[in-house]
Amino acid sequence: MIDVVFLGIGVLFAAASLAALYRIVRGPAILDRMIASDMLVTTIICVLGVEMVYNGHTRTVPIMVVLAVVAVFASMTVARYVSKQSAERRPPDRSPIARERKP
Repeated sequence: MIDVVFLGIGVLFAAASLAALYRIVRGPAILDRMIASDMLVTTIICVLGVEMVYNGHTRTVPIMVVLAVVAVFASMTVARYVSKQSAERRPPDRSPIARERKP
């Protein structure tokens, strides 16, 4: 019975991975691809956790931590890159309030 549960979990993780890969390939924007890659990394971390439970060990905990740290830094890097791009494209603020604030 437990093997059937783990098989179902594996099928669901495979579907989630395929959905994330599809969104990474199709895009259309860099933020869509980043969210999908975060989802893929999270799915991989969950698969490693399920594998630890199934086999009764804790050897892959450091791998899970490294994957999580890499995903966080990658998300921050992409967010910083996108915010700089959007700031360059933004027209200057010409409102009267903005003119009053500038020295």
